[in-house]
Amino acid sequence: MRQLMDNILSCRRFIITLALAVLVVAGAVAQEPDKRHVTPVKPETNKVLPPPKGTDEKTIRQYISGDSTQALAEARKDSLRRVYTRYPRLTDLALGINVAEPLFMAFGQTYASADVSATLNMWNRLQPTIEMGLGWAKSTPDGMNFTYRGKPSPYFKVGANYNFLFKSSPDYQVYLGIRLGYSPFGYDVTDMLYSNSYWQETISDGISDRSHALWGEAGAGLRVKISGPISMGWMLRYHGIFNYGKSEHSRPWFIPGYGPRNSSLGFSLSIYYVLPLHRQGTASTQP
Repeated sequence: MRQLMDNILSCRRFIITLALAVLVVAGAVAQEPDKRHVTPVKPETNKVLPPPKGTDEKTIRQYISGDSTQALAEARKDSLRRVYTRYPRLTDLALGINVAEPLFMAFGQTYASADVSATLNMWNRLQPTIEMGLGWAKSTPDGMNFTYRGKPSPYFKVGANYNFLFKSSPDYQVYLGIRLGYSPFGYDVTDMLYSNSYWQETISDGISDRSHALWGEAGAGLRVKISGPISMGWMLRYHGIFNYGKSEHSRPWFIPGYGPRNSSLGFSLSIYYVLPLHRQGTASTQP
């Protein structure tokens, strides 16, 4: 009987031991599903680099979460988007002379406007500009019995350009511009011939008058460096008259700085001397 009892107790201990072993194995296998297995690495290869200076808050959170690779990629993309050359407020001053219409007049054009200009380049982006010059004309239209003489008269323009290549060197620019122009001027209409059939004679007459005009311009242009401080640029302009003076005898045909009264397009070709207003190397590349 005693031996039977000992055998029963031994079986119970074996069963309990086996059950405990099964429970331990099952607990080890049944881990929580959101936990990850991390492969051990050498300490020197498991470094998290600090975020670059100026990193935004979203990227910093990625560093804190341990996702440093993605954070570095985002920081690099952000740097490429935001970091470019920043020029000082006063970048340069360009002094120009417009030679387009005097050249055209040498090839037969009957009028011309020549001007000088000063353009202040700010941040290599916004460029206030002023222009002033003289305009004159002498034309005898085909088939007409008069000659129009526009007296040399002054004109003035103020406006600004916007340089679309502000991230690049100031030596090369592509821009849009606007201008407001004004001119007080005088003109003569001479050699007007009238035939008198009754007296069988021809009468010559003339008119001398004064006027003024206010107009606006919008245009596109570019400027490129030729050599040293010398640059060249051109601008195609669309313009329209806001107001001009009329008299009871005549209307002006030519407006200094504008061109023929009925025209809508203008063109300028200028040679510039560029004066830097900042020392070389002061442009910033910080965001």
